[in-house]
Amino acid sequence: MEAGGEEFAIGVVISAKTTLGEEFEGQIVAFDRPSNLLVIHILPKSLMLLTRISISQEGVGRAERGERRNVRVLKANYIREFSVVSKGDDPLDPAGCMLDLNAIYAREDAALRQAEIEAERIGVGVTPEAQSIFDALSKTLPVQWDKTDIVVMKEVRVRSPYLPENVSGGTAAANERVKKVIDFERKRLHSRVPGQFS
Repeated sequence: MEAGGEEFAIGVVISAKTTLGEEFEGQIVAFDRPSNLLVIHILPKSLMLLTRISISQEGVGRAERGERRNVRVLKANYIREFSVVSKGDDPLDPAGCMLDLNAIYAREDAALRQAEIEAERIGVGVTPEAQSIFDALSKTLPVQWDKTDIVVMKEVRVRSPYLPENVSGGTAAANERVKKVIDFERKRLHSRVPGQFS
């Protein structure tokens, strides 16, 4: 649905129905005419009644500390029908926006730690088969790379070419467990792509 000038103006609260039958009320945060994209702050049910009564007094979308917003980006032509409920304040007004910098920094730190953990799981200079064996072992056992060797439970070592015969160290039970996982994973890899891993 192409909209004319004021219907999709920033701050307008609309009641909309999509081509998929979804119905919602929300405040328009942004509208990009060239791409025909709308950014809409979906209003919680409790705010819907308030918006009809006094949107200009309070301003929709003023986030209280810790409040999360449900924001949706969609093509305007996916809106089958809509009606303008009211006009609110600019939802992107810097005076009304609050950022919890401590929470942002905490999320950044957590994302960096997770990325480091995931990067440590990728072997450098190893074959795809070695990486698959590492991944299979890591599903049930604590593993890490030591250059091109796989170290399981900090005691069992699997050296290239990652055959059951290349398992050493650790207790006999741990050795057998690692050998079984390697043997099973190698059979699974060979059955998926015969001849690729020899």
